[in-house]
Amino acid sequence: MANMDRRTVSFMYSYPNLIPLGPQAVERITAAVEPLEFEQIYGGWFGKNIREGGKAALRYSARRYLRAIGSRD
Repeated sequence: MANMDRRTVSFMYSYPNLIPLGPQAVERITAAVEPLEFEQIYGGWFGKNIREGGKAALRYSARRYLRAIGSRD
């Protein structure tokens, strides 16, 4: 999900219920898309897209998310 700043993304199991995604799932997602080349990430709502630097935004956001939940240094 593209965040409001349109420079980072979030990882949630359930947005309506505010249930965060676990670290293993985030790591699987980042590993699955790593070989792909992409610039854009489309959000779940109109106007919530990352138009450039999508892959870098995903990498940065995953590291930040995993640190925040205590999964990485």
